[in-house]
Amino acid sequence: MPRPDSLTVRVLLTALVAFGPLSTDLYLPSLPTLVSVFDTDIATVQLTLSVFLAGFAVSQLVYGPVSDRFGRRPALLGGILIYLVASAACALTDDIETLIVARFFQALGACCGPVVARAVVRDVFGRDRAATVLAYMAMAMTLAPAAGPILGGVLTEWFGWRSNFLLLTGFAALILAATWTLMGETNANRDETALQPGRLLANYALLLRDRGFVGQMLTVAFAYSGIFAFISGSSFVLIGRLHLTPAQFGASFGAVVLGYAVGSFLAGRLSVRLGGPRMIRTGTAVSLAGGLLGVGLALGGVLHLAAVIAPVFLFLLGAGLTLPNAMAGAVGPYPMMAGLASSLVGFVQMTVAALIGVVLGHSHADSQLPMMTAIGLVALGAALAHRLLVSPRT
Repeated sequence: MPRPDSLTVRVLLTALVAFGPLSTDLYLPSLPTLVSVFDTDIATVQLTLSVFLAGFAVSQLVYGPVSDRFGRRPALLGGILIYLVASAACALTDDIETLIVARFFQALGACCGPVVARAVVRDVFGRDRAATVLAYMAMAMTLAPAAGPILGGVLTEWFGWRSNFLLLTGFAALILAATWTLMGETNANRDETALQPGRLLANYALLLRDRGFVGQMLTVAFAYSGIFAFISGSSFVLIGRLHLTPAQFGASFGAVVLGYAVGSFLAGRLSVRLGGPRMIRTGTAVSLAGGLLGVGLALGGVLHLAAVIAPVFLFLLGAGLTLPNAMAGAVGPYPMMAGLASSLVGFVQMTVAALIGVVLGHSHADSQLPMMTAIGLVALGAALAHRLLVSPRT
């Protein structure tokens, strides 16, 4: 097998982290179509997103301790297999209720990717280099949300909404084969007590008593929730209100995601030199500026493609600076329970994002203002979490 720090393994880890965004972004252009296909409403269709995040959040609490106990490789192989079966079920369903349930199980499998991949990075690269590696992985990973809606829009127009889930099924089969062939075990400190209820509770309590950990965790959760607010509401705003075609929506979505790619690239180049705390302060300030701009334009009644794209681009630029550094800051101090720390951060991250999605689904999500308000509020939350809980200690 290749060395765990080889380029081949880094590419595979990036693909594993991409399970989440690819599973949400690929079928975004088909969301308005699903409303008519299943004769339902926007709120019900958006449950396919929110339930995915709920399943993603719950399984976060499982994969980390399991990988700490049994190793990273078994946790990955089991999760990818679940994802493959659930993706096939999504493609074959004939009613919205079954699709929602299948999406939940798809999330249970997809979650193995980011949780275990982050723990592998901590295993292989240590605390100091983790932020840089995670940033470059995030930059490469933007191919998924950038290309996903574009490809999904073309597939939806040419072959229908089912083709998106058939593609995810094929992707899962490819990654399963690659993981089996290329991924060796990286957990050299397996904890035989990691799954004991008493030990789990004690470890969670240890993490939650750490003010710095909580601050980094909330920073990650709020920054990601702004991204999900755009994911959840963008198709209904850009397609429903601005009347873009699915393919045009995909191109616009890809342009916005470039902001995250640029931010992640800068994080990879500058994090070691400038330090994580400074990068996070800069990133949260940039995101807050984008959020406030978007709210101001929405309140002013400016309904134009640029009035949506420009503020979210700025928000994502800041998120690209923030997320890898905040994640490394949370997981880095705990090498003996890197999986558990990654799980807890991911659980809170996905829970907050799922709640944002539910609220948007019941807030006339085809309007620009609710989406922009959500982005502005979580940007403020990320800035305050880091300033009040983390900065005093750094």
